[in-house]
Amino acid sequence: MGAGPALALLLLAGSVLSATLLAPGRRAEPGREKSGRTGSYSHWKRKTMEDERWTGEMSPNLDEKRNVELKMDQALLLIHNELLGTSLTIYWKSEYCYQCTFQPLANVSHGRKPAKPSVEAVSVSTQHGSILQVNSTLEERAACRLEYKFGEFGNYSLLVRHASSGADDIACDLVVNENPVDSNLPVSIAFLVGLALVIAISILKLLLSLDDINNWISKAIASRETDRLINSELGSPSRADPLGADCQPETRRASALPHRLRCVDTFRGVALILMVFVNYGGGKYWYFKHSSWNGLTVADLVFPWFVFIMGSSIFLSMTSLLQRGCSKIKLLGKIAWRSFLLICIGIIIVNPNYCLGPLSWDKVRIPGVLQRLGVTYFVVAMLELFFWKPVPDSCTLERSCLSLRDITSSWPQWLIILILESIWLALTFFLPVPGCPTGYLGPGGIGDLGKYPHCTGGAAGYIDRLLLGDSHLYQHPSSAVLYHTEVAYDPEGVLGTINSIVMAFLGVQAGKILLYYKDQTKAILIRFAAWCCILGLISIALTKMSANEGFIPINKNLWSISYVTTLSCFAFSILLILYPVVDVKGLWTGTPFFYPGMNSILVYVGHEVFEDYFPFQWKLEDEQSHKEHLIQNIVATALWVLIAYILYKKKVFWKI
Repeated sequence: MGAGPALALLLLAGSVLSATLLAPGRRAEPGREKSGRTGSYSHWKRKTMEDERWTGEMSPNLDEKRNVELKMDQALLLIHNELLGTSLTIYWKSEYCYQCTFQPLANVSHGRKPAKPSVEAVSVSTQHGSILQVNSTLEERAACRLEYKFGEFGNYSLLVRHASSGADDIACDLVVNENPVDSNLPVSIAFLVGLALVIAISILKLLLSLDDINNWISKAIASRETDRLINSELGSPSRADPLGADCQPETRRASALPHRLRCVDTFRGVALILMVFVNYGGGKYWYFKHSSWNGLTVADLVFPWFVFIMGSSIFLSMTSLLQRGCSKIKLLGKIAWRSFLLICIGIIIVNPNYCLGPLSWDKVRIPGVLQRLGVTYFVVAMLELFFWKPVPDSCTLERSCLSLRDITSSWPQWLIILILESIWLALTFFLPVPGCPTGYLGPGGIGDLGKYPHCTGGAAGYIDRLLLGDSHLYQHPSSAVLYHTEVAYDPEGVLGTINSIVMAFLGVQAGKILLYYKDQTKAILIRFAAWCCILGLISIALTKMSANEGFIPINKNLWSISYVTTLSCFAFSILLILYPVVDVKGLWTGTPFFYPGMNSILVYVGHEVFEDYFPFQWKLEDEQSHKEHLIQNIVATALWVLIAYILYKKKVFWKI
């Protein structure tokens, strides 16, 4: 059996093993019913201790108050007010919510008598640290403030009473009644299973490389191989070029034609598989979802990397086709047609509004992932087509190759890219937006102390609403969860497309380095490292190494220039590793990411269309379980890797 089938079997075995390890029934806990996650109050008397009054008579309606149905990423908080004649208002906000106003969490009436405190039960978020503020309703002032990171399905008590130091002082103590569950344990197990798979595959390759074992395997399958070679067809057609051109080679210079680089397809596959995983839910973990506003999560990495590697592929494939004799006019038509198809597929087939029923043109979402890819592809491909120059056969003996030929040969493209970036900066920071401060980059809603609730995205949001209309934008932006924004905002909007073009052009630059310095590994790695340092320093200067306090924060929703430079820095770093490992030394073939990377459009569209179908999704026993969602998402992602492998072996590729 070859390495490919063995890998596919190991991949499925890993998914099954993950399911076996992660899928045991929910841990039985005191006071938690089988039908749902309800926090328990059974041990609060024992654990809130040190005061004999807490062992007295409990409120008769306490059992009703404690039965709060907890959802994923929530904990139970029991608020005890022992203050006689003083009612309390509890406010809450997330530490992750930058400059947010406090939101009311609960109102707690005053205690009836010393032995009978008033109690309210509420659910609190466990995704990030929480800030609790206790206000006295009589004096309308903050009695105390606490910062705490609650754990999932934990049970906590907030005790509010008079401090022992004085009658007017109020003390607030937080007590753990029941320990939370380790919600990150399934991710750790899945990681260990994946690591075990990598080790198993490495050992398998090592064994297959040994001469004795290799000779034994060769003799065992000699007859089968002989039959296959006899029956195989000679001169079978090779895979089509990425641009889909069918040009015949009129003039060919073997040394100048680029060979296919597996590191490019591998990187594309890494970005695509991560995209499939996070789009399917990523186990419902917050770090596998997009950031609410500023900052980075795993989900924020994948789309820019896909755009970056698309830029590299544009240059590599276009150079190959033009040096084989294809005319620019023919390539122009193919570029326009492919861009048009990407936009149409994004609007008509992969549209989130289908979840609302039949597609309505009055409310269809116009921006989107494939739409942005289509526009970005068109602009960058046209730039390279119009200003294309033949790649020199060899730079080895030319002094200029030791400097910046890969950059200076593209000075017209760089000039246009700088003009586009200047337009983004001018519109972002100087376009007047009605009712909002000029140059506003915030999320609106309750952010910035609630001063600009309808200014989400500043100029970017305003331009989209002006050109496309609210009904044609994404209606559930990631900022709505934490910042409580109420206006539509599209992360794939018009203004952000400029910076996606910049990102793709940086990918073009990576492709030029690979081709201009072909067979000069040291020169390629030096330039990759240089770009890492340059882009990293730009990101540090723009962000001041802060999530929110920089000149231009890293922001996926805005596709800020710091977001582009940071993710491009990461992309060059990945190529700095992949190129020598995959293409130079051959230590890794890129498996399994190489296969979906060779069929990216099919995998992306397929995973979107069949998302709600078995075996990619099924009814879970517990919808509030991270581990069950993680199992489902890992299996679904692994299936798309297996599908891509089968299609690769059958030479089936969807090209547009």
